[in-house]
Amino acid sequence: MVQAGQKMYQMDRKPFEAALQSAEGQLAQQQARLQVAEATLGRVRPLAEKNALSKKNLDDATGAVQQARAAVLAAEGEVRTAKLNLSYTTLRSPLHGLASLSLKHEGSYLSPGEGGLLTYVDQIDPIWVIFSVSENQVLKYRSEIERGLLKFPPLNLFEVQITLANGSLFPHVGHIDFSSPSFSEETGTFLVRTQFINPEGVLRPGQFVRVQLKGAVRPNSILVPQRAVLQGAKSHYVWVINKEGKADRRDVEVGDWQGEGWFINHGLVAGERVVVDGAVRLSPGAAVKVVDTMTPPSDQIGTKPAAGHGTTPAASIAEPPEEASAKPGDSPSAPDLQAIGPENRAPPSEKQFPGPREKPPE
Repeated sequence: MVQAGQKMYQMDRKPFEAALQSAEGQLAQQQARLQVAEATLGRVRPLAEKNALSKKNLDDATGAVQQARAAVLAAEGEVRTAKLNLSYTTLRSPLHGLASLSLKHEGSYLSPGEGGLLTYVDQIDPIWVIFSVSENQVLKYRSEIERGLLKFPPLNLFEVQITLANGSLFPHVGHIDFSSPSFSEETGTFLVRTQFINPEGVLRPGQFVRVQLKGAVRPNSILVPQRAVLQGAKSHYVWVINKEGKADRRDVEVGDWQGEGWFINHGLVAGERVVVDGAVRLSPGAAVKVVDTMTPPSDQIGTKPAAGHGTTPAASIAEPPEEASAKPGDSPSAPDLQAIGPENRAPPSEKQFPGPREKPPE
């Protein structure tokens, strides 16, 4: 760990000290010449006013003073350059961070370009996390905003949370401080940069993390367990338990995942109950009966209601189909903007206790 301004390397100062001494000598010479020229001008001017000397003598003396002053300015610039070069012989860290392995040792010869590289210093507090967003995702979110399915926070001020490789959450929340103005022609994505405080040094340059943006809201959203949603030939569908306790197939339009739940954009109404497990054994109009119990026996099934607000239930698989109640709610977090897929989503939500379970009608 190095501090900003900390001395790291020292080059040989002798050649640069000699150059500075030479520049200072040149400056002294030019200053002496300026004094002589000014004294000469002081003697010529009164004589020229009395016509004891010609106007040309006055012009020559005046020009000599101007030339001497210009020479002094040039010599002063040479001195400043020599001092600056001498200061460069002491190499200090420009920032507070971690220094990598030194590529040069005492006595090494330095040359301009890559051959003069000494080491790297990486800033770790604050630290930046960079991720990309695909064009398809951007268009998808814009469409959902226009349809009223999604609301971004004011001024797009998302809170950014990251998950480390071991699944643990980084304790500090970051914020977006830069986004690329254009898409990459090679990847079809644009870069987004977020800044995090990192006082413990948990994050290091080159580390991989998973990013989740929080702050977007899904008004009146309906969230059901992912396993309740089945894939048909043309669309996704779920099995709904109607008022008569019978199963009806319902085509649905699905949205994003939230933990172990799936947002339903269209096709379900708040309060409807959907089958979670055993749906492959259902047929339209099949009768289903729900019995309240906590631990289903081996020949029956445990059921649990699906929860809104991003909470996802877990249930066991048994013979009769399991059902879950679809409830409205607002998503507590924005869609995960990683372009890889569900494996980059946030960790599963907190589990709930099981609710009623079903058994076949007697």
